[in-house]
Amino acid sequence: METMKARVLRAVGDLRLEDYPVPELKPDEVLLRVKACGICGSDIPRIFVNGTYHFPTIPGHEFAGEVVAAASEENKKYIGTRAAVFPLIPCRTCNSCNKGVYETCKHYDYLGSRSDGAYAEYVRVPVWNLVPIADNVSFEEAAMAEPTAVALHALRQAGVTIGDTVVIYGPGTIGMLIAQWAKAWGAGKVLLVGTDLNNYDFIESLGFHDYFNASHGDPIEWVMEQTNGNGADIAIEAVGIPVTACNCLDSVASGGKVVFVGNPHGDFTFPQNTYWQILRKQLKIFGTWNSAYNNTPQSDWSVVVDAMSSGAVKVKPLITHRVTLENIEEGLEIMRTGSEFYSKVMVIID
Repeated sequence: METMKARVLRAVGDLRLEDYPVPELKPDEVLLRVKACGICGSDIPRIFVNGTYHFPTIPGHEFAGEVVAAASEENKKYIGTRAAVFPLIPCRTCNSCNKGVYETCKHYDYLGSRSDGAYAEYVRVPVWNLVPIADNVSFEEAAMAEPTAVALHALRQAGVTIGDTVVIYGPGTIGMLIAQWAKAWGAGKVLLVGTDLNNYDFIESLGFHDYFNASHGDPIEWVMEQTNGNGADIAIEAVGIPVTACNCLDSVASGGKVVFVGNPHGDFTFPQNTYWQILRKQLKIFGTWNSAYNNTPQSDWSVVVDAMSSGAVKVKPLITHRVTLENIEEGLEIMRTGSEFYSKVMVIID
């Protein structure tokens, strides 16, 4: 086995289906046969606008599969392991790594952007990054572990307590995963604000009914109506644009918490009155990045795979489209143009 089928980014906008060399393994790595890989929203600018850190690169960082080979005798025990993969490879030498906060590593490698990822039949994975999954978790569900861990990590910043009202601006994949975590943790009310009426049935099918279309009214007024004029205890910005960031600050209660999750689409400017809200309401503002990973039961990834197995979080309904390496363009085009409603587009690799 010398070559594999892979989608290789040769230049911005040039994603080719190729027979590509199977990765060579370092002593601490295993070879994973990829079974499923989600297309992340960040893959769209990566492929069509900004490119990766070098060319060629195989994109894809939300994936799961089965270990089929190992570089060392010691690691052959992992062959046959079904696993999701934490895609960030920390440097292990910076201050963040010394503290075990690997998600803020200063000199990290990353599968799918800095190193070859999983739009391919095989990918090399450090043993440390393997997250074994239960037999009752499918590969496509396990490929959702990365965004599910990102959502969990974001909500953990705010520290949800029983009875809290949580408003989420942006009910996309991450937003709906945050909603599920909030509900699982005992939030009294989960409010969702978006701009697409077409996804209302989809949101209701996931068990959420308090949805407001911001294209047809004032979301701040709506949140206030839903909270008896108090505002939400926690507001989540999951879009990455100034208007939703301002709405979070304006619709959260005094002493409330705001978590910024969405990757910014440009510069942010806050109106003076919105900035006053931060001061006068004594708000607590949190940033969040990636997800926390270590070898403890409290790791975001440990919690995620356990929740998937128990059914506490349901990720399969979020997968609205399935494509293959051969027709991946169809999924990328839907995401790039918004030509139809989608939540998660999953690449299935047989």
